[in-house]
Amino acid sequence: QVQLVESGGGLVQTGDSLRLSCAASGRTFSSYVMGWFRQAPGKEREFVSAINYGSGRRTYYADSVKGRFTISRDNAKNTVYLQMNSLRPEDTAVYYCAAGYGLGDRQNDYDYWGQGTQVTVSS
Repeated sequence: QVQLVESGGGLVQTGDSLRLSCAASGRTFSSYVMGWFRQAPGKEREFVSAINYGSGRRTYYADSVKGRFTISRDNAKNTVYLQMNSLRPEDTAVYYCAAGYGLGDRQNDYDYWGQGTQVTVSS
């Protein structure tokens, strides 16, 4: 069992940057694959990014954010980050942190979820 708490969301303008953080409880953080998903009002939850367990050498990104977002992890702090640059109004959503054992882009690949943090990008 692991508890996840996201932070760092807010209201920004087009072109701005934000860094989201996800703090995890527990003693085995490094063993989890970590992912970020987002959900806009009236839309289904979609995959954003994922990072492999351990050192996080391998990362994956949705095409919509590739080149703009960067996922990273700091196992000493039990924290995963999502650096978001060149934000667009289409990025507006609630962003969720997730932990699991399967490296993938589907919700079922992840077993634990945070409460979400709101990101709003104005035009």
